[in-house]
Amino acid sequence: MSAAAPPPVLAVEGLRKHFPIERGLLRRATAHVRAVDDVSFAIERGTTLCLVGESGCGKSTVGKLILRFLQPTAGRVTLGGVDVTRLDEQAMRGYRRHVQMVFQDPYASLNPRLTAGTIVGEPLENFGGMAAGERADRVAAVLARVGLRADAMRKFPFEFSGGQRQRLGIARALVVSPSVIVADEPVSALDVSVQAQVLNLMADLQDELKLAYLFISHDLGVVEHIGHRVAVMYLGRLVEMAEKEALFAAPLHPYTQALIDAAPLPDPHARRRRLVIEGDVPSPIDPPPGCRFHTRCPFAVSRCRTEEPALRETAPGRLVACHLREDGSMAPLAG
Repeated sequence: MSAAAPPPVLAVEGLRKHFPIERGLLRRATAHVRAVDDVSFAIERGTTLCLVGESGCGKSTVGKLILRFLQPTAGRVTLGGVDVTRLDEQAMRGYRRHVQMVFQDPYASLNPRLTAGTIVGEPLENFGGMAAGERADRVAAVLARVGLRADAMRKFPFEFSGGQRQRLGIARALVVSPSVIVADEPVSALDVSVQAQVLNLMADLQDELKLAYLFISHDLGVVEHIGHRVAVMYLGRLVEMAEKEALFAAPLHPYTQALIDAAPLPDPHARRRRLVIEGDVPSPIDPPPGCRFHTRCPFAVSRCRTEEPALRETAPGRLVACHLREDGSMAPLAG
């Protein structure tokens, strides 16, 4: 008898965030921006779920909802079985110790008036329970673990390169020993060579500390390097989720196929047939009926225009929201 799978460290169920659009003197809500609309996934300890999609699809909003920077309209976020969407302000302090964030911009996310030692040590001071000397030792150890020397503690952010600043951001997240890190485009502002260094550092830290990552990105090359599972978002909803290798080898949703085809190939002489999608992303204020992708999908049929597809498991570990995949077919779609 096989052992039961370990419970996820973080689970998201039916998560929604609708921003009201208020007009008139009484500021009444006349419409809503459906930024996140029924998103569910789970992340196991020591694994990375990459959340990908075009700009404006809602992936960064998902990260903010998990951290309770924003209050969900509906749905649940559970950490170790505890529904954190119902925690009060005092209880949230304890939760945030276990879920930390690495921000996209290593320049704007660090206080320019504080030294690196103060920036990294600030979370320890906020949560309390550690003497000043012990706190300094902990900060020095974490800085060393992310590849920064001890004298970095006395420097200000402007004295570091972009890659070193992002290492500071990672150190700040690590210093309170979290179980989950939400990384929102953490390498998009860095040079390619520095990106590889930061990604390798994050992978090494995950192996050593068994961290769970929610890695938000639009760069499929980065996703292919660091991810274990990939969830694809379009207009506030998940359209496909699978193990990384399976998704890149045979994407099932037309939108996933188009994203992969749009990524540049490392070989300048290589050629491949591309699935090109036309038109603009519809407004999240008034998403189209049926499948939200049907207005740009070259394979759409009449059912796609009227009935919204559910995210279904078509093979073990593979979920896709597409009417054309209900028979479990893995073959490329034909228009």
